[in-house]
Amino acid sequence: MQLGQVLISENQIADAVGKLAGRVSRDYDLSRIVLVGAMDGAVCFLSDLMRAFAQPVDVTTVRMRRYDGTHGGEVTVSWLPLRDRIEGREVLIVEGIVDTGETCAVLSERLSELGAASVDICALLDKPSRRTHDIKATYIGFEVPDVFVVGYGMDYNGAYRSLRDVCVLEGGESELN
Repeated sequence: MQLGQVLISENQIADAVGKLAGRVSRDYDLSRIVLVGAMDGAVCFLSDLMRAFAQPVDVTTVRMRRYDGTHGGEVTVSWLPLRDRIEGREVLIVEGIVDTGETCAVLSERLSELGAASVDICALLDKPSRRTHDIKATYIGFEVPDVFVVGYGMDYNGAYRSLRDVCVLEGGESELN
């Protein structure tokens, strides 16, 4: 595996984060919303998005895992917020990338079980060509082609997460899907 081309630059990301924060601010009462970041892939996006709002917002995270390297597996949720953080609240899942939609589907269901008044999704990246679940993000920064991406919080076996840009990870097609 080797790092390939820059797909989305740091400046493009910053611009998209600002626009997404503006859209969310227009659609929600920020004092009632709770952002739920899907870790670890959304770490950079969540950090930048929450700071882009004009007022403080409630933020929590969940630990989820689907990938082992580039191979998808069963979604596991190892930590969820307490019911009192979610019950009766408008919840916005913050995700680095929506790929098959399975992670967001599982998380949406779990948050609804905790009593969320509503659950929407805000994703920096959307890869609809790989969708296997009926999930649609309300807020999307960029639609990306069917390539494996790293950077800006997204990784390959722990590597490349700290890149400021989103880059393509090159390798054999069978290895990356």
